[in-house]
Amino acid sequence: MSEHSFTARAPGRVNLIGEHTDYNGGMVLPAALSVGLEVVLTPRHDLTASITSTSHDEAAERSMDDGACGDWSDTALGALQEARRLRLITGGADLSIRSSIPAGSGLSSSAALIVAVLKAARKARGTGPDDVQLALAARRVENDFLGVPCGIMDQMAVALATPGTAMALDTKTLDYDLVTLPADQSLVILHSGVTRKLTDGRYKQRKDECDIAKAHFGTEDLCLLDPDSIAKADLADPARLRALHCATESARVIGAVDALKSGNIAQLGALMNASHASMRDLFDISLPPIDTLVESAVELGAAGARLTGGGFGGCIVALVANASRQDWQTEVLARHPGARFVDAVSRTSA
Repeated sequence: MSEHSFTARAPGRVNLIGEHTDYNGGMVLPAALSVGLEVVLTPRHDLTASITSTSHDEAAERSMDDGACGDWSDTALGALQEARRLRLITGGADLSIRSSIPAGSGLSSSAALIVAVLKAARKARGTGPDDVQLALAARRVENDFLGVPCGIMDQMAVALATPGTAMALDTKTLDYDLVTLPADQSLVILHSGVTRKLTDGRYKQRKDECDIAKAHFGTEDLCLLDPDSIAKADLADPARLRALHCATESARVIGAVDALKSGNIAQLGALMNASHASMRDLFDISLPPIDTLVESAVELGAAGARLTGGGFGGCIVALVANASRQDWQTEVLARHPGARFVDAVSRTSA
């Protein structure tokens, strides 16, 4: 590695509860994972971006003036262009990527990559935006360059989350509180075996349906509406159902934060289960293989379990007592041979 190279790392994230609330004015509760992504950035004087990754056999040679084209290197290129816009680098860069975050898992591999690139570029410059501003810059890359209409949760979580804690984040104000995870429980992340891409159109469709609800109610903050008012509104489905999920889900996040702080594991688990039912029935982002995996997780002893991430595949997160975790995990994976263990987060693993 050159003496002019700069290394940065960002973790993956699991969202304990609060899905699709981050672009609707609500609360989220993500936690950092031990799996993560590391980049090595070497600035160049020309406008070439040379990008290599342990996940891809061939390097990508891109111009810093290129737009997104559907190539695997788009995310990294967008991050480098944002770093240049922020004047953290003046030209292109050689970029090496090493990741232990499964792609298409709903664990924020794209946000981690963008944040890591921006942090490495900030090191190269020797100064630059703080982590909150970097998170906002990372969201611009996803929204404007990649065309993914995501909120701010993923970027804030991978830029600022602390191991052993969950981040209770108000996505409207960006105020956050780091809440300690339970000492005797683990958040176990299992991949369902079904992969998905946020750019496949279904995520955008849900965003568009939320926008219809926003126009009907005259607000950008569906999460702050009264669920009873939504249920009675003269608004056609599916927009009404999407709004109802947002309002009830944000309330569940607030309840989950209270449950974490008071050590009420049963209540936290019940809220996770209710969140999954809402994602399945109101927001329509789950799939049968994920539903059965969640059902098995709870049946075999998890206090609660739910789909995590944007939906249509990826991972579930389950709240499991440390004392029974290994036996629980063995039984769940035996019942679902297509699923696999990804990570476990607890206070003791921090």
